[in-house]
Amino acid sequence: MNQNYKEIYLAGGCFWGTEKYLANISGIISTDVGYANGNTENPTYQEVCHNNTGHAETVRVLYDPKQVRLEFILTLYYDVINPTSINRQGEDSGTQYRTGIYYVEESDKEIIEESISDLQKNYDKPIAIEVLPLRNYYLAEEYHQKYLDKNPNGYCHIRKDKFEKAKLAKDDTTK
Repeated sequence: MNQNYKEIYLAGGCFWGTEKYLANISGIISTDVGYANGNTENPTYQEVCHNNTGHAETVRVLYDPKQVRLEFILTLYYDVINPTSINRQGEDSGTQYRTGIYYVEESDKEIIEESISDLQKNYDKPIAIEVLPLRNYYLAEEYHQKYLDKNPNGYCHIRKDKFEKAKLAKDDTTK
């Protein structure tokens, strides 16, 4: 990994659409999907769905901070989730579909908290996005990786126009 790149882990319901959406953002170098911050090692999709593993379906995002700021990524992420929903996004419900921002660098925590505070100003209900350090992350099975690229008509809770919006989004404040 290029030492100038940074990573953040975003849980936003079903990881198929969240991954495709985030991968469209300029400055994001790579994405993959997996299971984060759970209580078991190397869980399978079936275990995450049925065995109360505590994992969230999550997208690992590797990005170039010279091209896109974390604040900008988070603003776009908020646009495709319901930030006040608990354990539910779209038609999917269960703890694996909770929203979460999991950071690996302590310096990102303040950026994330400030971003959540700004987001809260737009809602009467409390923001339900958990913000925690990343404890663990296990890559999901290969058939989940780039799922919507392999299955263009696959289920997704994110509207198709949002994917286009992500492609066109530019962070004009980077150096």
